[in-house]
Amino acid sequence: MGFHDRLSSPRIMTELRRGVVEHCVLALIGEGESYAFDIVKVLATRHLVTSEGTIYPLLARLRRDGLVATSWRESTAGPPRRYYRLTDEGRRALETFVAEWTSFRTAVDALLRAGTGSESLDGR
Repeated sequence: MGFHDRLSSPRIMTELRRGVVEHCVLALIGEGESYAFDIVKVLATRHLVTSEGTIYPLLARLRRDGLVATSWRESTAGPPRRYYRLTDEGRRALETFVAEWTSFRTAVDALLRAGTGSESLDGR
């Protein structure tokens, strides 16, 4: 793989998604109990996931890690559905990510502005 392949737009977006999608899922679940398919639909409309196959293993891992809890509910449209809700630990993890993300985003934005000549590296 050459230098330009590593810098391609699809590859960059894949790497960015990989780093944040878990916390985006926590944020969605934090809005209220969610059904997996609904989570997938929201993430897909925002171009954060490309298939359901990436979300179901992530949700299982979040459950194993104690960040989300689940409950089964009957559905009028088919078999029972598993709904996800944040645990206290999941809420703390999301709050920590939000604080870190804000700091990280600010630092990256400043460097990008400097790299385009919009701001000096020391913020002036």
